[in-house]
Amino acid sequence: MLLDRQTADTVALVGAGLGAIGVGLGAVASLQLVRMRKAYAVLQGKGRRDDFVTAVNRHVDVVDGLRGEVASLQQGLAQVRHDLADALRHIAVVRYDAFPDMGGRLSFSAALLDDAGDGLVLTSINGRSETRTYAKGVKAGASEHQLSPEESQAIAHATRAARV
Repeated sequence: MLLDRQTADTVALVGAGLGAIGVGLGAVASLQLVRMRKAYAVLQGKGRRDDFVTAVNRHVDVVDGLRGEVASLQQGLAQVRHDLADALRHIAVVRYDAFPDMGGRLSFSAALLDDAGDGLVLTSINGRSETRTYAKGVKAGASEHQLSPEESQAIAHATRAARV
């Protein structure tokens, strides 16, 4: 069964085309293999020769350890936030002249409050011959003692700073 010349040429062209396609697919496969080997080398780490499953298991263990550390850090952060809420960190000072004949705004009222508006307000009244200092407790931004306008102003400034 001999083939005629035209059929033989067609079969040869189809064979050459399939061969070219095969060479192209082989080149693509070779490039993908090179990329996969590079990715695998990264997965293994420097100087290691683990198989794929061992390398993946090692990384899973590392990730699990990191998850535990993150959970521990989150707990610590929650404790710090809780402790910080009780810190006297909202502070405002109002300076003024307590007496009309005194200058220099040497008298002051200072509010020191935590996040809930609890704390104290300190007032120092400066006179010609003496200075008097008063401390009044503050609960939720108010005091059970009568507050001067300057003390109220200091508390208002400190609580405004707490909201910002």
